[in-house]
Amino acid sequence: MHIILIAVGKRMPQWVNDAYDEYARRLPRHCALQLLEISAGKRGKNADIVRINNEEGKRLLDAVPAGARVIALERTGKDRSTEQLANAMENWMADGRDVVFLVGGPEGLSEDCLNRADETWSLSKMTFAHPLVRIVLAEQLYRAWSIIANLPYHRGD
Repeated sequence: MHIILIAVGKRMPQWVNDAYDEYARRLPRHCALQLLEISAGKRGKNADIVRINNEEGKRLLDAVPAGARVIALERTGKDRSTEQLANAMENWMADGRDVVFLVGGPEGLSEDCLNRADETWSLSKMTFAHPLVRIVLAEQLYRAWSIIANLPYHRGD
């Protein structure tokens, strides 16, 4: 099983890449985290935002491997605790399919992406800058794996 984060946006600040890489490299090979960056559409004064959002959505969906479980990250999605994520990760490892997380651009995910998703999750009721979503997701995946592996990283209840 591989975990793939497909996100709109390229050329992140170095601190974003460093933080993401720190957590992604901690995950073992049997649940490796891979980042695929999708180009954002050009937004300008008179840009057709709906068209741009739909085009970004198509590029996101084109990058999803066949047969993968797709989880859309959306502010209005279902809340998950770290322990629930650990349980889900155990199920994913038993299932063996790749797991894909989709992160949209400034306007979020297109309707097509939301319709394709097997699940829609929220990292928070707050809206995060998209670069932060990469870091938070990578850290939470590592934290969930540390629970499964009985590592001392997670000190929750």
